[in-house]
Amino acid sequence: MPQSSGSSKSPSFLPPVEKVTEEEAQALMLGLRRKQGGWIAWGRACEALQKSGYTAQSIFEETGFEATHQLQVSVGAQVYDSLVQENAPESTLECYQQRGSDVLYELRQLDHCNRLKAAQYCLDRNLDMDEARLVAKDFREMQWLATLPSGFENDPGDAVAYFCWKRARARRDLQERSRLIAQGLRHAQSDSARERLQQLLSDFTVVSDKKAPLLPLYRLEQEEQLPRLIPVAGTYPLSLAQLDAVPNWTETGAFRVVRAEQPVSWVALPGWQAVLRAAQPFAMYCNSEVLPNMPEGITEKVMLVLDRAATTWTENGYFFVEKAGELALNWFSEPPTQAIIGQLVVIVRPKRILDESIITAHWQLEE
Repeated sequence: MPQSSGSSKSPSFLPPVEKVTEEEAQALMLGLRRKQGGWIAWGRACEALQKSGYTAQSIFEETGFEATHQLQVSVGAQVYDSLVQENAPESTLECYQQRGSDVLYELRQLDHCNRLKAAQYCLDRNLDMDEARLVAKDFREMQWLATLPSGFENDPGDAVAYFCWKRARARRDLQERSRLIAQGLRHAQSDSARERLQQLLSDFTVVSDKKAPLLPLYRLEQEEQLPRLIPVAGTYPLSLAQLDAVPNWTETGAFRVVRAEQPVSWVALPGWQAVLRAAQPFAMYCNSEVLPNMPEGITEKVMLVLDRAATTWTENGYFFVEKAGELALNWFSEPPTQAIIGQLVVIVRPKRILDESIITAHWQLEE
């Protein structure tokens, strides 16, 4: 654990830092540049500066503290404060004031109570950063187990010993197996944990670890695979007031996460180019027989999508205008006299499925 300057007196617990003024920020920069106080003071200063809008790069340019060092001391200081909250022994706090920001940084993922156990263990065994990382990882994984393994206690050293025991049992290579047993014995805190490890010296049975299954990773390769959510305004013909009643919404991020100001019904359509180009799309149900120029023999319920932002007439499109208080869809050979409400984007017919249960049922193959 690297040494750093600082007083031997334990600093009291401080509440989360708030933004600082420009004058206070310059004072903190000066303190960091001169390395005044111990590493805990440096960590709190870095945290205060970053919360006040200073970037890690700007702090580095002003003080010489690299970004990784800033992160280490600021997170380490937060872990130190949690030890104070857990009433850690004064001797433990005094030791960590002088050195140990790298060790405490590795304990950040543990809860407060287990941080204290791990911090005390690392101090007693004089562990370095890499060993502390192993302790934190195994101790955290120990907490996820439904029950404690037989012969092992809920202590950081026994946690490392248990996972060394578990890995050693799965090794056929005697050299690697012996290395893991020795590592476990170095960390074991309880006599029962040592006994479990020592049993492996005479029991060479290989018990293979169960391997976790592959994660169900899938990358969307085509735009059509990522649907676009469109609000449903109602059933055609509908009034302009019904269209105006649809709340505003936004799409954000690579997955087009939708947020609406008020509850609204949605329909998911494939990411077709026409649908993606629509700047302000709305959807509505419609019976096909009321549509102009619909091919003969088609009588079914369809979904209309209009783009309210497309109000410029072209002879190659169908447009919605207001007629007797309701939206009316038509093709116009020349600019209409009524104001254009929006352009028809697409008419979506439902997929024809003979038996919907086939979609969700598992395939049955005859051998």
